[in-house]
Amino acid sequence: MIGGVKFEHTHRMIAEFVGLLTIIVAIWTWRVDKRRWMRGLTIGAVAGVIVQGILGGLTVLNFLPPAISTAHATVGQTMFCVLAAIAVFTSKSWLEEPAEKITRKDVRPLLRHCWMLIGFLYLQLILGAAFRHVWTKWGPSGSDHWPVHKIVHALLYPHILNALIVTGLLLYVSLRALTRHSNITHLRRPALGMLLLLIAQLLLGVSAYMVRVVQGINEAQPTMSLVVVTVAHLAVGALILALTMVLTIQAYRHTGDPASVISFDRRREVATA
Repeated sequence: MIGGVKFEHTHRMIAEFVGLLTIIVAIWTWRVDKRRWMRGLTIGAVAGVIVQGILGGLTVLNFLPPAISTAHATVGQTMFCVLAAIAVFTSKSWLEEPAEKITRKDVRPLLRHCWMLIGFLYLQLILGAAFRHVWTKWGPSGSDHWPVHKIVHALLYPHILNALIVTGLLLYVSLRALTRHSNITHLRRPALGMLLLLIAQLLLGVSAYMVRVVQGINEAQPTMSLVVVTVAHLAVGALILALTMVLTIQAYRHTGDPASVISFDRRREVATA
């Protein structure tokens, strides 16, 4: 339980607990919620946890192959978004028809850029995970199979370039929600959260570069500063992705034609516990 072993083992223990909680959520939903699509969503969440566990096992058995490790990271954040959506769909406010609506014409640019932002966030996630795992496995702290400049040019520079695109899209989406739809609480709150997290994420990105590429280039084991900064960078990125998903869901919900999203006759469909 020294070096990276203690972090890896703790990660597995937390993963098992998350899987258990996801199963409990699915069972609870099937008992008290009569919406068929909601039941299907929780079954999908359990299936996602199983896939994530399989990827985690393959990662360990094959000694951290970058491709599988990158897929593991991507599925993990996807599952976080699914659970965030479940929290939205089971909230009390979701069962009430929105008091404020947005015309379909006005909401279309917001939704279009929300989906663009989600796509570039996933690309950012994949590039970051690939850089991190290639650096660890084949970089200077691993087998030294890839030279530093090759890893940086192939993965880190695209990650930084894509970060600029993500920043521009996030600013547009959040500022549009705050300026055009500030009267809608369920749009204003995630948009404000995305702005605040963007500032933190940019600072953490610079810090992650410093502790991994500059200061930790010759470290055989991950230092505590590297672990803390990397985990914080990943966590904030996951929160930004989840908030973007929530903002997108709420934008659909508050359109002038709610029937295209979900029936608002929810009190008839949802059983009380």
